[in-house]
Amino acid sequence: MRTDVDENRRLGEIIAEKLNASTGPVTVLLPLKGVSMIDSPGGAFWFPEADQALFASLRANLRPDIRIVELDCNINDPEFAARCATELLNNLALAEGPATPA
Repeated sequence: MRTDVDENRRLGEIIAEKLNASTGPVTVLLPLKGVSMIDSPGGAFWFPEADQALFASLRANLRPDIRIVELDCNINDPEFAARCATELLNNLALAEGPATPA
C-alpha cells in the first residue's frame, strides 16, 4: 500500500517533531527520485507528488538550524548511502567539538 499526499504531509510533521527534539547536530537527506526501491521512476509506487508533500512538510516544520540536503537520486542508490555516511561522520565530529590540546 502506497501512502498518499495527505498521509505524507502528516508523516513529515511527525518526523520533524521527532527531529526537532534532537540535541545534537542533525542533517536530513531527501532522495528526490524516491524513498524506496519501488518508489523510483517507472516503479509500481512512483508517486513524486506524495514524496514532495513529505519533503515540503519537513522543510516547513524542521527547526531552522537543521540542515536539509536534497539529492537527485533514489534512497537505495550508492550515492545516497555514501552521502549518509559522510553526513553522519561530519555530525559526529561536530558533536565532539574541537579537540583540546594535551
